[in-house]
Amino acid sequence: MGITAQVSSDEKTVTIQIDGRFDFSNQKEFRDAYRNNSAPGQLFQVDLARTEYMDSSALGMLLLLKEHADGCKGKVILNKPSEGIRKILDMANFQRQFEIN
Repeated sequence: MGITAQVSSDEKTVTIQIDGRFDFSNQKEFRDAYRNNSAPGQLFQVDLARTEYMDSSALGMLLLLKEHADGCKGKVILNKPSEGIRKILDMANFQRQFEIN
């Protein structure tokens, strides 16, 4: 359980995987997963396939990641949310700010 980050061999893509709960208790771990990656055009992929729970603080953390990505002219993609997580993202109108696959 928790958050893992993997940087591609060309260092252009950071994949952040969130297992289990995504809430305020993950704040430092989530921030640490991306904060040292800010190459121009950096792609951040957030893998939500194994995310079971997400609260409003998690939504705020995703917005902070987007702000970080915008600062380096990068992009954030939210991948494979479950139906329940997708409903939360839709209620927050995240499809307007993020690509959700």
